[in-house]
Order: sequence, then C-alpha cells, then structure tokens
Amino acid sequence: MSRLAFGIVLLFASATTAAEKPLKPFPLWNGEAPGALGKAEKDIPTLTPYWPDPSKATGAAIIVAPGGGYNVLAAHEGEAYAKWLSDIGIAAFVLKYRLVKDGYLVPVILQDAARSVRYVRANAKEWGIDPARIGMIGSSAGGHLSATLSTKYDSGNKEAKDPIDAVSSRPDVTILCYAFILFDRDDKKGRQERFLGPNPKPEMITAFSPALNVTKETPPCFIWQTVEDPGVVVENALVLAEAYRKAGAPFDLHLYQKGRHGIGLGFKEYDREKIHAWTRDCEFWLKEQGFLKK
Repeated sequence: MSRLAFGIVLLFASATTAAEKPLKPFPLWNGEAPGALGKAEKDIPTLTPYWPDPSKATGAAIIVAPGGGYNVLAAHEGEAYAKWLSDIGIAAFVLKYRLVKDGYLVPVILQDAARSVRYVRANAKEWGIDPARIGMIGSSAGGHLSATLSTKYDSGNKEAKDPIDAVSSRPDVTILCYAFILFDRDDKKGRQERFLGPNPKPEMITAFSPALNVTKETPPCFIWQTVEDPGVVVENALVLAEAYRKAGAPFDLHLYQKGRHGIGLGFKEYDREKIHAWTRDCEFWLKEQGFLKK
C-alpha cells in the first residue's frame, strides 16, 4: 500500500472513530477547561455515557448533574439516575463538574454544565440523538446548576473556533430534584459567599437565583420535592413553580410528604421495581414532552 493510500485509510479510520458513541468517560475540553486551577483529575470536567438498549432507544438524551452541596458528587444521584434513564430508553450522560471545595465557584461550574449540553448536541446526529431532545436532570446543588443553566443558556458563538462552542447550551427540558433555588432563606446561611465568592454583587446573586430569571422561553421543567426535607426546604420548589406560572413557562410540580434530603431514587442502587414514585410521574411527563414513546 502506498503512503498516500495508507494516509487516506488512517484519515477515514479517525473520522469513523470520532463518530462512534463513546463508551467511557471523556473530558469536555480537549485542553484545559476554562478557569482551570490545575491539571489534576479534579480540574477536568467529564461526561460518562450510559446508552440504552437499541431496541428501547427513543433518540432523546439527558445530562445528569449529581448533588452534593457543590463539594462532592453523590453517586446515587448520578450513576443510579443514568441507569434508570437508559432503562427507559433515554441516553444518559453523568456530568462530573468542578467543585467549590477544589477552589471553583459556581460561575465557573456553570461553564461545565453549559459545555455538557453543547457537547452532546454537537455530536447528537453522529450518536443517534435528536439535537432538539437533550435535557438535564439535577439534584440539590446539581438541581441549582441545572435550573441556572435553564435560565442562563445561550445560543452559542457562531464565530467560535471550537465547533462545540457554536451550538446552543439550552436544555430542552429540565428535571429538578429537591433543587436548591433560594439564596435568601435562613435555612442555609452563607451560601452566597460559599458559592459565589466573598461579597458577591447584587447582580451576581440575581443571575444565580433561577426563580428571578424564568421567562416564557425557559424550557419545560419537572419540579419535585419532599415536604419534610430539612436540607432544602419546600419553599425552594414552591417559589420556582410560582415563577414559572407567572412567566407562562410550562412546568409540573410534585410534592411528596415523606422523604429525607438526598433521597434520590429511594434506594442507593437502581432497582426498577423499588424506585420512588416520582420516577413514574416523571416518565409520564417525559412522554408528554416527546422524550419517551407514549
């Protein structure tokens, strides 16, 4: 084989590989992530894919943002959710975003969330995903991250050198599980400085308070919460739902009497027969949004 022919074969192989579905965790940026403080694993945001059985696949995808107070990533709100989603036919991607305990503030972490949506959307057609059916689910702090992105997304930079940055970061649906929404409650003093930095300006606090930024264009949202949750009080869900109602944006609100904070699916491990009732309510809602087959 000539060198030219061999080069063409290599080029074709590389292009084919690039279009294949990833099976292992992959970084969101080829080089350093914007605002990176180092090159360690903690400085590299990634997505871990969970693909549905082809016979079940609906063509929809959802990015999973685990909770953990922006200090850890709770596995039972990451991999367990991804297994549930893939089991019902939705491709899932667990987001490993950067953390406050490692020196990152939420404005930087929001870049990880935005990039995750852009990345999946930019590769959607090659991966068998509908670019108009890419959602996000988040729990607790991951819910705050998801809600913030849903109200602060952008359409992409068409002049960007990186083609991923040229596509929209808007989730097509958002699922919020006992999401932290309010900065002005007495239940968690000091959140503003922990998450936004010392003496954050009022406009910064407003930008990262999702209930203050809901518009008619905000994507449809499924909000659920347990009433007895002491970690994120129920007013978080109520205030956000009221913001959606006033803006005329579509939403579902589900409150359940019992359940601690961080309840997730109700069990640490995914078990289709035992998971919490919110998943059934959410599946019904996802059918209404076109993410699942009716």
